[in-house]
Amino acid sequence: MSDRRVVVLVVPAVGSWAPPGREPDAWRLALAEDTYEVLAALDLVEVAIAVVGGNDEAVAELAALTWPGTPVYAVDADRPVLDAVDKSGPAAAVVAVSHDVPDLPGLLIGKLFRALGSADLAVTPAEDGSLAAIGVRLPAAPWVVDAGPTFDTPLSTLDELKPRRHAVALGPGWHRLRSNADLARLDPGLEGWDATRAVLRGK
Repeated sequence: MSDRRVVVLVVPAVGSWAPPGREPDAWRLALAEDTYEVLAALDLVEVAIAVVGGNDEAVAELAALTWPGTPVYAVDADRPVLDAVDKSGPAAAVVAVSHDVPDLPGLLIGKLFRALGSADLAVTPAEDGSLAAIGVRLPAAPWVVDAGPTFDTPLSTLDELKPRRHAVALGPGWHRLRSNADLARLDPGLEGWDATRAVLRGK
């Protein structure tokens, strides 16, 4: 058993953004598959997928994209990150990752785990003001449980709630794919994000 776990949180297709002319569910699944593949390649880390507010059908849909043995489960839409952390199993730390970072460097996740040696939370900020990843040291500190952070929680809110200066560690920033402008950040020469690339090409 690894003492480090990573969970990819996948949102429902309803209401989610997709590039013009692309089917939202196909886009969402492509992003999730590529994000999962990045994390599954990490050493000494166990990876799972959490479907936010999902039913059995949604869970099965995501499970079909994973390697055999990968846990896939539904989580509460009101507290998705902490529910995903709770359901991930025994660990010293868990990092929850938004599904829309298909080109995320795995190195950034390693930085969050290192920071969780002393911090209660470690986050990867996204360029749009949201969070791309949230790491939680376990057992979760009471203030973290009360805060119930999500990927839309502003850093300023976490700074206001933290009980001590170094309770929240800030990792290097990255970008999420949430608008047409974000597509320009994808590097065509970078290996990986194959499923996302295929959907953008209309395949």
